[in-house]
Amino acid sequence: ADGELVQYHYGLKDLVTILFYIFIAIILHAVVQEYALDKINRRLHLSKVKHSKFNESGQLVAFHLTSVIWCLYVVVTEGYISNPRSLWENYPHVYLPFQVKFFYLCQLAYWLHALPELYFQKVRKEEIPRQLRCIALYLVHIAGAYLLNLTRLGLILLLLQYLAEFFFHMARLVYFTDENNEKLFNVWAVVFVVTRLFTLTLYILVIGFGLPRVENQALDPERGNFFSFLFNNILFRMSVLLLVCLFQASVMWRFIHFQLRRWREYWNEQSSRKRAAASAKQQAKPLKRDSGYHENGVVKAENGTSPRTKKLKSP
Repeated sequence: ADGELVQYHYGLKDLVTILFYIFIAIILHAVVQEYALDKINRRLHLSKVKHSKFNESGQLVAFHLTSVIWCLYVVVTEGYISNPRSLWENYPHVYLPFQVKFFYLCQLAYWLHALPELYFQKVRKEEIPRQLRCIALYLVHIAGAYLLNLTRLGLILLLLQYLAEFFFHMARLVYFTDENNEKLFNVWAVVFVVTRLFTLTLYILVIGFGLPRVENQALDPERGNFFSFLFNNILFRMSVLLLVCLFQASVMWRFIHFQLRRWREYWNEQSSRKRAAASAKQQAKPLKRDSGYHENGVVKAENGTSPRTKKLKSP
């Protein structure tokens, strides 16, 4: 009927849709690699290690930029930013608008397609564990938000995460093209800290104040209610918030440690360059020579006499 809002629920047919978009993601991955990244690589003449990292960052820049724009459009049109209470009101959010469901299915398809891409891209064995860990974390969090009916909270968290990741991989691309240009890493550092603060604030807002006020506090898996009865217990709620804070603190500690190491390396490099320039400047100075000329290792004056004063014999 006219004006009727159609909403969707997850089910087994989602697996077929995800499989279809896995093939679409593989094709788009090959297009970006063939018509963009390979052409840039031929001009830069990068080493094998940098070549692999450049391809990884290039693919992720395209994906994160697309996801940030798409996710921002979804949360704005659905009113999740203008009305933060909608993140927990009427929980569980079992029925989804089409664009929310489609976004989640495409996200799952992309990160699942990254598994066969490890073989197609001939990723080095040393890099495989790190990339597998990253893919697994994204799949667990996205699938968890989708299946446990926390899709609204998951959208905001993905937006913050993808925004920071976009600046990081963009900074790596710029660094590979010009190793002296690290300004974008400073921009990424600021964005990373801001997104961590927003993420922690969002967790406290939703878990500490939102979900405990949901009307239906009973466990009802058939209706998709998995959490509200747990968060009604203050001890469980505080334990979850403590774990979230500890995890964010560990992430920030690793980030600060990385920044300190990078700044230390930068200043060491700058000081070594200054020392090298100073030594080169000293070597370039002309040596001062005494007036006159040398004859058999003895300095002679211009008139041929020795510049040394002669001793006078006593009478």
